[in-house]
Amino acid sequence: MLAGNVTRRNFLRGATGGLVAVGLGAGLAGCSSIDLSTAGGGGDLLDQLRERGNVRMGFANETPFAFINSEGDLTGQAAEVGKEIFSRLGVDEFVPKLADFSSLIPGLNAGLFDVIAAGMYITPARCEQILFTNPDYNAPYAFLVPEGNPLGLTTLDDVVANPEVVLGVIVGGVEESVATGVGVPQDQIVVFPDQVSGIDGVTAGRADAFLLSTLSLRSALASREDSGLQLSEPPFIPEVDGVPQNGAGGFGFRLGERNIVEAFNNELVTLKSEGLLLPIVEPFGFTEDEMTDLTAAELCQAPTA
Repeated sequence: MLAGNVTRRNFLRGATGGLVAVGLGAGLAGCSSIDLSTAGGGGDLLDQLRERGNVRMGFANETPFAFINSEGDLTGQAAEVGKEIFSRLGVDEFVPKLADFSSLIPGLNAGLFDVIAAGMYITPARCEQILFTNPDYNAPYAFLVPEGNPLGLTTLDDVVANPEVVLGVIVGGVEESVATGVGVPQDQIVVFPDQVSGIDGVTAGRADAFLLSTLSLRSALASREDSGLQLSEPPFIPEVDGVPQNGAGGFGFRLGERNIVEAFNNELVTLKSEGLLLPIVEPFGFTEDEMTDLTAAELCQAPTA
């Protein structure tokens, strides 16, 4: 089994509105114009962002959530929802901050960016580290497998039942803990640094299946029409100890910043009630089926693996 130990190449391009790669090894002095000390009464991050005039959005370059397109612009479901809501909150400019997915929470808490805008799943473990907005989508899982699905993989139970199957996951994602929670042995799991390398891993035979949300995999396949890969059918929501493992994602802020989370949630409710959320996300493969009324409170309290 091949270990997923390749790291994404860091790069720097542009300033405000351009792509900036961030790393936790860099010193924080001079890196942040945001006061990391939490103000009383729920934090004052929104006031600081309005005064500064922009928001630094941390993302992991994963379609369809937040990625750099061919024109060099940050777009995707989370990016576009974030732009709309921050604009409604009086912050009209954004600075994209690229990071490995596993570095998003540490980077946020280190002050390298102001919000995680990456479609990050809301889990109890993550809720202990950051504050989440209510989710703006809920997506089931699927496997990316060779055409014809030769091993007949439809749920994680199929992986558990076949000790020869090698399952691919992304480093820092919830998929690994979900898989092990269902009972997939650790030695059947290979960890890839990102979505692209996971897809390449299945193509090259380093993994028999790659576990991600249907949304991520559907979007990835759209740009690889001759990949020889397909999604398993039907989509599924795994259960760990009888608890559904919803793929519901939201935006992340530092602990203590309750005021901006509340303001963000209020605007999200408005987008939904006015029928404006779905048109924003439809270009990225989202449908009415992915819309949700789940709350962060519900997802933070639910036990998981």
